[in-house]
Amino acid sequence: MSTRDFLEKFKMKKIFLIYGHYNDSSFNAAIKDTFIKKANEIGHKVDFVDLYKEKFDPVFDGEDKDQTVKDHRRRIEESDVITLIAPIWNFRMPAIVEGWIDKVLAPPWAFRFKKLFGNYGYPIGNLKGKKAVVFCTYGSPQFAVKTFFYNMPTKRLRRGVFNICGITDVTYRRYFAVPFVSDEKRKKFLDDVKKTTSKI
Repeated sequence: MSTRDFLEKFKMKKIFLIYGHYNDSSFNAAIKDTFIKKANEIGHKVDFVDLYKEKFDPVFDGEDKDQTVKDHRRRIEESDVITLIAPIWNFRMPAIVEGWIDKVLAPPWAFRFKKLFGNYGYPIGNLKGKKAVVFCTYGSPQFAVKTFFYNMPTKRLRRGVFNICGITDVTYRRYFAVPFVSDEKRKKFLDDVKKTTSKI
């Protein structure tokens, strides 16, 4: 590894963190607290948005972007990393997070389409060079998600959201059967959060 690569890998990062869980006592809250604490210890700067506490309106009805959307986009432009922390419900994130994606990571700001011919074209991402880190919890066991549901939430977020926006460096950490595992297992999950944060 060259000196330049070394410095790039370990330099202070600006992280824009979107958190989507209503319960301050949830395991998602523990993930959020662990992530922020570890990131701060390393020297990263975390710009934190709690969608529920800020009462983010997820409904998009074709209106022009409001001041909140403009503000979030500005903060993303100033960041190196976008981080999402949320549970997976019905094979997607909560509606408040999905609405945030629809309103903030939307064209033509996050990506645009280049026409090939007729109605055919392909997306060009405008957020190239940034990283994404996603921490998700599941009530289902890993076997069911991978076998019967083909990792749909993972593929959708990676390919259908971040890749289209030009973000190809995506870290996706999943914690399965959270309501049913032991405290010791949850501790291991949080240790994984710390290790993942250390590698940003």
